[in-house]
Amino acid sequence: MEKVAFTQRFPGLLLDWQSCEGKTVRSVVPLTGKPGAAVVVFTDATYTIAPPLAPEPWALGQALVDARAQLEPSHPAAYAEYDRLVKKDKDALKSARMEKILGAIHNNAEQIPELKDRLKELVKEWK
Repeated sequence: MEKVAFTQRFPGLLLDWQSCEGKTVRSVVPLTGKPGAAVVVFTDATYTIAPPLAPEPWALGQALVDARAQLEPSHPAAYAEYDRLVKKDKDALKSARMEKILGAIHNNAEQIPELKDRLKELVKEWK
């Protein structure tokens, strides 16, 4: 217990990412017993433990959004392609939703006769 308490207050341990900002990495040492994790040692003899780098796809996309101001000046073409792909995904999702709605209408039109009448009313409202 005493050893654990000491390791948690060992000089130089950084426990939040903001404390790492602006520091220069001296070395990255694999953490024994935790595949993919590492001890990141900075040039000022501070250090932190980094989890395995296996971000989920949503986290990769969110990282590009969150760090855009810092990354886009160095990677403008990559961001242009990313924006194109985001729009393509949104368009595909919109199209899929529309097809699902149209399919539901088609599949239910015969069983629910008043559906056609209600749809006609909606179309008139939209004009």
